[in-house]
Amino acid sequence: MKRIGVLTSGGDCSGMNACIRAVVRKAVYEGIEVVGIRRGFAGLMEGDSCPLNAHSVSGIIYQGGTILGTARAEGFLAEEGQRKASDTVRKLGIEGLIVIGGDGSFRGAYNLNKKWQIPTTGIPATIDNDIAGSDLTIGFVTALNTALEAIDKLRDTATAHNRLFIVEVMGRTSGYIALWAGLAGGAEEILIPEMKTDLDEVCRKLEEGRTRGKTSSIIVVAEGDEAGGAFEIGKKIREKIGYEVRVAVLGHLQRGGSPTVLDRILATRLGADAVDVLKRGDGGKMVGLIANQVEIFPLEHAWREKKEIDLDLYQLSQIMAI
Repeated sequence: MKRIGVLTSGGDCSGMNACIRAVVRKAVYEGIEVVGIRRGFAGLMEGDSCPLNAHSVSGIIYQGGTILGTARAEGFLAEEGQRKASDTVRKLGIEGLIVIGGDGSFRGAYNLNKKWQIPTTGIPATIDNDIAGSDLTIGFVTALNTALEAIDKLRDTATAHNRLFIVEVMGRTSGYIALWAGLAGGAEEILIPEMKTDLDEVCRKLEEGRTRGKTSSIIVVAEGDEAGGAFEIGKKIREKIGYEVRVAVLGHLQRGGSPTVLDRILATRLGADAVDVLKRGDGGKMVGLIANQVEIFPLEHAWREKKEIDLDLYQLSQIMAI
C-alpha cells in the first residue's frame, strides 16, 4: 500500500487531531503517503484534499477540534454521493481510507467498503462513548472532565445560595457523560435515557434530603432523558415541591478543549493500529480498545451490537447520593 486517506466525520471532539497525527506519522514510518480529506464525506465527494506529512501534523496533539474539519454530508447517503466519493478516492490514488468518527461515520465507511470496494478502517471518536467494540471512545474523557469542572463550580454556588442546580450534559441517546460526571461530581440525582425517570421519586428524595438538613443539590441530566430537557424538568420540580431551581446547559462546551492524557494516548494507539489494519489489506474494519488491548472488529459491529451502559455504576450513584 503506497497511499492512504484520512478524514474526520460527524461531531468534533478532543483527540481527533492527536489521532490524525498518529495516522500520518505511523504511515510515514511505514513508507506510506497520506492524503487528508477536508470536511469529512462532504469533502470526499467534492475532492477537497491536501497532502499530509510528519511536519504538517506537528504541534497539533494538544489541540481540540480537527484540522481537517467536519461537515454534514446528506448527499453522501445517496448512491450518487457515494459514487462521487469513490471517484475521488480513485482519482487521488488512495488505496485505503481511515475514517475517524462515530457510528454514522462508520456506516459511511462501511458503504464505501461493501458497495465500492474501497478498503476502510474506522476509529471511534465521539464524546457519547456509545460505540460497541471499544471501552472508551476518543473525546469521551475530555468531555467528562469539562462537565465535572462545571459541576464542581456550580456546587459552590448552589451551596452558597441554598439552591437546586440542574446541569444538562450532552447525550441524546447515551447517558455515559451524565452517569460518569454525575457520579464523580457527587450529584444527588442522575437522569439518563437508559433509565425510566420518575420525577415524583426524584422530588421525594429531594424533600427527604431537605428534612435531613441538606440545603443544596445537584441533578445531572442527559439531554435525551425522557422527562425532557433541564428547563422542563426544573419547571416540573418547582411546581411539585416549590424548589428554587437554576439550570445550566453545558452544550457544545463539552466537545472542545485540549484533550486529556488518556484521550491523547487512546487516539495515538488507535490511529497507529488503524494504519496497520489497512497495510494488511484488511478493509471494512474498526479498531477499539477492550481491557486496554487494541482489538479489531467488523465496522458493522459498531451499530449491530448495542453498547450497554453499566447499570451497576448507576446503582452505585444512587447509593452514594444517600
